[in-house]
Amino acid sequence: MGFIKGYDASTLRELVDPSECEARLDEIEQQRSIPSLLERVWLLKVLGRLDEALALGEETVRQARMAGTRKELLRARILLATVQQYRGAHAAAEQALATCASEAEGQGWASIAAFAHQHHGRNAFEAGDYDTARESFKHTLFLRRETGADDATLESVLLSIEAVERRRDLAVAAS
Repeated sequence: MGFIKGYDASTLRELVDPSECEARLDEIEQQRSIPSLLERVWLLKVLGRLDEALALGEETVRQARMAGTRKELLRARILLATVQQYRGAHAAAEQALATCASEAEGQGWASIAAFAHQHHGRNAFEAGDYDTARESFKHTLFLRRETGADDATLESVLLSIEAVERRRDLAVAAS
């Protein structure tokens, strides 16, 4: 999404311009296509409107299950899991993201699998499980390379791996 300005080094969450996100949310508020619903959930999430994001995320999963493609359903489930992560429900997010990553890989959808692994890594990072985070990010890097991702995308994954290693080293030093 073009709204991402970078990533917070301490949380690995997206950095966005809230006014741009609010304007886009207003622009697409009445749209009901699954891609629009997915975008609205993401915008609500990054704006910190987590109760709204959760409700709309659950609705989007239902819509995708009834009228969407399997890929849209998988994307909706991944996005819903990231809302759970933002709400601090790391165990639920971990289970959902691991399942989605496995399903995507089973279908041969490397880009969706990479997306799920990336968020699995972010969730593990936030939960303090640095070994799982590192493995998820390394798997993301492998899949992104396999799909021919651009250098900026690969660089963001490498920065996530470095952030995990720094955090893990600090945790080891503190214990």
